[in-house]
Amino acid sequence: MKDYMVKATAAGGYIRAFAASTKDLVEEAKNDHNTSPVATAALGRMLTAAAMMGSMMKGEEDLLTLKIEGDGPLRGVIATANNQGEVKGYPFNPTVIIPPNAKGKLDVAEAIGVGLMSVIADTGMKEPYVGQVALLSGEIAEDLTYYYATSEQTPSSVGLGVLLNKDNTIKAAGGFIIQLMPGCPDEIIDKLESKINNLSSVTTMLSEGMSPNDILRDILGDMDLEFNESLDLCFKCNCDKKRIEKALISVGEKELQEMIDDGKSIEVKCHFCNKAYDFDVNELKEMLEKATSK
Repeated sequence: MKDYMVKATAAGGYIRAFAASTKDLVEEAKNDHNTSPVATAALGRMLTAAAMMGSMMKGEEDLLTLKIEGDGPLRGVIATANNQGEVKGYPFNPTVIIPPNAKGKLDVAEAIGVGLMSVIADTGMKEPYVGQVALLSGEIAEDLTYYYATSEQTPSSVGLGVLLNKDNTIKAAGGFIIQLMPGCPDEIIDKLESKINNLSSVTTMLSEGMSPNDILRDILGDMDLEFNESLDLCFKCNCDKKRIEKALISVGEKELQEMIDDGKSIEVKCHFCNKAYDFDVNELKEMLEKATSK
């Protein structure tokens, strides 16, 4: 099953829903960043959430960035997505290793620790919108549910999951976001809560062969579910040598001069995809000229 997400409505428009399968893009991100199992789980959940949240953006140039920062050994994860199904991201400490939790599962919450979740919506305005909440659990899905309730006053249920094979390849990855619209009748809320409370985990459903459409049918199939849009998803970074060059110029004339004085080529890696770019001394000198002419 290729990576894709689906958007839907139910209960006469009182519910909007998103579900995604992200196995391949999480595998690609894992390989790019050479992540440990627990870092893979955290990154995969964040990429899945960002992909669904990015699809809610209106403009083609709009970007949604989801960031968590904590005092645990992982330190944090960042993921950025647009509304065309393209997502990228990285963990701050990709090689972190910690013991499993009491249930024998990857302990993402312990790896993240106590900290903050930020949602940054860049819609081309002078300043992006930033919503921020304290992390409730570090489990990401629970923290996103809390974010939607407090920062956007949108009651939501978020499910995210990444399941690894014994060889650390991705067996299943994906998630869902179910949201209540204003004025939703109590009987619909009660019915939805009952469904969510009795739901299997996201990775169980996906590893049993369920598609994102199947997941939404399982939750909302008896609530006049209507599928509105399907969107292919992929891990895609828009970095190139010119973008990296601009970043280097921005570090300042003093730092560029020190690099030149070292007399050696430098290698710069993109945070999001880990691709390496080399710059020789002559290129550094050209950058310094650009910096001084500003």
